[in-house]
Amino acid sequence: MKEELIVSGRSLPHIDPHLELWHWPIPAYLFLGGMAAGILFFAGLYTILKKESLYPTAVKWAPFLAPFLLILGLFFLFIDLKHKWFFWQLYLTIRIESPMSWGAWVLLIITPLSMLWAASYIKEWFPNWDWKWSLLNRFEALVISQRMTLAWAMVLLSVILGIYTGILLSAFNARPLWNTALLGPLFLISGMSTGAATIMWMSNDHAERKRFAQIDLLLIGIELFFIVHLFMGFLAGPEVQVESAQLFLRGHFALPFWGLVVGLGLVVPAILEILELRGKKIPVAFPAGLILIGGLIFRLIMVEAGQFTRYLY
Repeated sequence: MKEELIVSGRSLPHIDPHLELWHWPIPAYLFLGGMAAGILFFAGLYTILKKESLYPTAVKWAPFLAPFLLILGLFFLFIDLKHKWFFWQLYLTIRIESPMSWGAWVLLIITPLSMLWAASYIKEWFPNWDWKWSLLNRFEALVISQRMTLAWAMVLLSVILGIYTGILLSAFNARPLWNTALLGPLFLISGMSTGAATIMWMSNDHAERKRFAQIDLLLIGIELFFIVHLFMGFLAGPEVQVESAQLFLRGHFALPFWGLVVGLGLVVPAILEILELRGKKIPVAFPAGLILIGGLIFRLIMVEAGQFTRYLY
């Protein structure tokens, strides 16, 4: 008789004891996608509200960044793919229940849409250019005539894109840190905040900077609210989610999260923006830069920490 010793437990490479699949390209992609979503949302919103003249940076100039942010983010996503030359198969079907399918199709639509939006203002960007090609002039006139339709589509798609960057993680039910419905709204608000910070940084108009400082303060408050309730939910949940929360409360993610993301990335910029709104001279690069750095670190930490959490079998 042959005897065998069977040891319980799993030992799957790159899966146990924790995931080792997603590295820096994924959080970079999520960050750039969220920032582009925020920029495009405000461009569409203030066009719909017919306030283009009041907020020209938000409507005309900041959206020129969006196509580059989206293309760079897609490049990061591409280099992270295992089977790179089969990405096109995502576009052979639509799966309503799949966040990956939603993201692929939204990105396919919003990327050229952002290019069209930027192209409709290119004559204002290059006023001294000699535009003699009648075909381009007719194309520009067509895009301008449909600008309001583009604005409504941009607002809708940018909200979907911003939420998708969080739902992409929350759909992984096997990872307790990501398995929460708050992650989608949290990533959306964070992306809106980085978009508002970018517009605020680019603007030379005091009234526009003041408006987006007020918007960003509101978004920071909502983001802090979501973060607090995220951990309240974890601590009231099963043991695996309590353990996930402990990674941030007293584990090795505690200092970078509460110090860099919450402290330097949210609280300090909020204080600087309040001081600026009260008349203090604060260089706009300080709060805007801290918000952008904090948004990137937030995604780096969430992706890395989520791969450490797991359900025990």
